[in-house]
Amino acid sequence: MSDKALNENKERYELTRRDFIKNVSIGAAGAVAIATLVKNEIAQAQEAVKKTAEETKPKTGPLTYDDVLKVAREKLYPKCRVCPECDGVACAGEVPGMGGIGSGQSFKNNFIALQKIQLVMRTFHNMKKPDTTITLWGNKLSLPVLSAATGGTTYNMGLKGKMTDEEYIDAILGGCIMAGTIGMAADGIGDPVDVFKIRLEAVKKYNGRAIVTIKPRTQEEIIKRIRMIEEAGAIAFAVDIDSAGRAARALPGQTVEPKTPKQLREIVNATKLPFIIKGIMTVEEAKIAVDVGAKGIVVSNHGGRVLDYTPGVIEVLPKIAKAVKGKIFIFADGCVKYGTDVLKYLALGADAVLSGRHLLRAAVGGGKEGVALFINRMKNELVDSMVLTGTSDVKKVSRSIIA
Repeated sequence: MSDKALNENKERYELTRRDFIKNVSIGAAGAVAIATLVKNEIAQAQEAVKKTAEETKPKTGPLTYDDVLKVAREKLYPKCRVCPECDGVACAGEVPGMGGIGSGQSFKNNFIALQKIQLVMRTFHNMKKPDTTITLWGNKLSLPVLSAATGGTTYNMGLKGKMTDEEYIDAILGGCIMAGTIGMAADGIGDPVDVFKIRLEAVKKYNGRAIVTIKPRTQEEIIKRIRMIEEAGAIAFAVDIDSAGRAARALPGQTVEPKTPKQLREIVNATKLPFIIKGIMTVEEAKIAVDVGAKGIVVSNHGGRVLDYTPGVIEVLPKIAKAVKGKIFIFADGCVKYGTDVLKYLALGADAVLSGRHLLRAAVGGGKEGVALFINRMKNELVDSMVLTGTSDVKKVSRSIIA
């Protein structure tokens, strides 16, 4: 940019100089005038270059959420438009990509159902400093929010040449830890095992403060990856069984499949790590998860990316919670963006929530700092909403705060 400004001013100087020479007689007075003109024009060019440099100088000061979204929009477009509200409309049917499968209705149902839930405001109390902390298998978290497992930097996010897998997983896990919580590392169906290893290296870097997800591969492949997760020191692992819909079109060496209760029990018995089953949308399967010995479930329709026309997650959560609350740790995953979203899910039975697309944007737009910024923003909103509903502890959220 600086060279461009200098060249433009140089061209302007040459034109002005020629015109001047035509109208000034050659002599001492003319020579002085020409020298003065040259001096003035060079000074103007230098001033223009200085001004351009000032305009293009990187901004200093604290990172803002708007800054993060601006960069994320530039990097993710057109895979993700970074819409003001992530409602699944603009990206419907874009799989691979960031949208919901088919009509995109499952993704939209997650968003719509969550918006319909209203909170009861109560201010006649003396509770001013609510407790937002939880303990997850011996790990204290500053709030009941974790990152969901998100991957596919090239085929889902379109970040080839913009952000590597190493940079992305470091941003997610590192940012979560900066904010006092933990993140999830993903296993992509289209990713070779070497990419999975890259993510496990990040888990090691952060002393195992992460949960690692495995696709519902063959039993042999799952157990192979469990051993790798154990070696990395992760606190738990999950299998996102809701990815099994791709079984009919599995690539060689990338088989994914539904699982029977017997197979789930085999996975539980293969390790001492807590096992989380992700993709629970019915009371029946929640009960099976308890029976086989899983330590956690994720009530999730995979962000609306695997089966069209499922209910919204928050619609099925209350019945599931009624059946298994206290017997197994319940995560909920569906369009979590605001602190009020967190409180709604907790009131309807979740023990903690996962945030996917929004933390993905934060990681792409601001790295670790962007992720921490977004989580802390959510935490502040959660504190405010707890005060305004008379909720003292995230571990004891009353259903009565739901209108």
